[in-house]
Amino acid sequence: MVKGNEAGWNFDNSYARLPGMFFTEIEPNPVREPKLIILNESLATSLGLNKDMLKTETGIEVLGGNQIPEGTTGLAQAYAGHQFGNFTMLGDGRALLIGEQITPSGERFDIQLKGSGRTPYSRGGDGRAGLGPMLREYIISEAMHALGVPTTRSLAVVTTGEPVIRETMLTGAIMTRVASSHLRFGTFEYVAKWGTVEELRDLADYAIKRHFPDIESDDNRYLLLLKEVVKRQAALIAKWQLVGFVHGVMNTDNMTISGETIDYGPCAFIDTYDRKTVFSSIDRQGRYSYGNQPRIVGWNLARFAETLIPLLHEDYSEGAKLAQAAILEFSEQYQANWLTGMRGKLGLFNIDEQDESLVNELLQMMENHHADYTNTFRALTFDSLTDTVLFESPEFEQWHELWLARLGRQHESKASSKQLMQDSNPAVIPRNHLVEVALEAAVERADYSVMEELLDMLKNPYAHSEEQVAYTTLPNQSTSPYQTFCGT
Repeated sequence: MVKGNEAGWNFDNSYARLPGMFFTEIEPNPVREPKLIILNESLATSLGLNKDMLKTETGIEVLGGNQIPEGTTGLAQAYAGHQFGNFTMLGDGRALLIGEQITPSGERFDIQLKGSGRTPYSRGGDGRAGLGPMLREYIISEAMHALGVPTTRSLAVVTTGEPVIRETMLTGAIMTRVASSHLRFGTFEYVAKWGTVEELRDLADYAIKRHFPDIESDDNRYLLLLKEVVKRQAALIAKWQLVGFVHGVMNTDNMTISGETIDYGPCAFIDTYDRKTVFSSIDRQGRYSYGNQPRIVGWNLARFAETLIPLLHEDYSEGAKLAQAAILEFSEQYQANWLTGMRGKLGLFNIDEQDESLVNELLQMMENHHADYTNTFRALTFDSLTDTVLFESPEFEQWHELWLARLGRQHESKASSKQLMQDSNPAVIPRNHLVEVALEAAVERADYSVMEELLDMLKNPYAHSEEQVAYTTLPNQSTSPYQTFCGT
């Protein structure tokens, strides 16, 4: 155990005060030679941590899972989940929650080591992770944060000095993940399946206290909990769709109560707009395709709602009615959030009943002409409508006239609309081919400069700077679609 507090760790492990069925206390699984690869210095500072101390041997021992700071206990959380629609028992099979950091402003964040070794929930796995997937999560989660999408974040990645055996030999690594909490839909599913109603109530009360304290004293707090989770998911998934993000593995254990994006496995961003886009090698039926994500979230919310029925009403059928009514709010909320975001992307301040059809017609044309999603909106923002099949088509010319007329039916100036579009349409996203180039340099040649340059460009995606232009180029045409893999 690391003595002293020079690094600024300030833990208060409230989750460890829940009933024992929720977790298992575990000791660190030491690694041979932890080496710091990347540290998120700005995040460290916001957490109240001394970034210079984290870079020392003592700090790296903690980030590598060899030591736990004084005053805390490591634990692995238990949960279940529907994976591709099938219910199963799960849990932190390769993660160690070392504590809840209380920041100087009083905020609480989980600090979790991912890839830290075996736990009682490992189900035969080694509990370790490869460098490539950990760096991938670092890049994508930080890009999502910069894009304004609620997300867990990455504090650091260290290599372990030990190989990880998968299909090939990989460099072992551990990522330090920062989250508002790791309470998942699957956490509730686990307790509803194997716990008591009292333990379910303990979990719900804990979730409310941690994430929704304003409803803590309300007599209908469990119904309000469900409604708040619905609201946050409706906002989150709208943001995913607006930036073209495909999560890839939207199992219920990968959905958080807090409304943060979590578990960046086979995720990626769309280039060509296609609602059927799937990147994950294991999603052969397209369950988690880009266009299917809102429907899947509704399905996942229904599974979460089912766990709360015993708390909603003493009569199960009445509780089910309340749950169903709350779930039905998701679709309308999601659609409203998405359409508001799309209005921003088109520079529209007010509401017109024709807006949804205007948006859908543009998206359909983009799909028909295999247009790039991000660059199409960027071109509209700067009125650079050249050199693409889409912009040269007669149907786009007609749409463009309708759009200009729509802009004319609002009081705001052209300059205001353009600024709204700049603030709503990123210049850069973590393009899949750019991420792969950065990861190849890091993993194969220990050259981290490419990744660092990419991260620098992604820090302010709405800047539309000259330096970012090089990162807007599309990949060379390939005969095979881009494919991602779970980072296990």
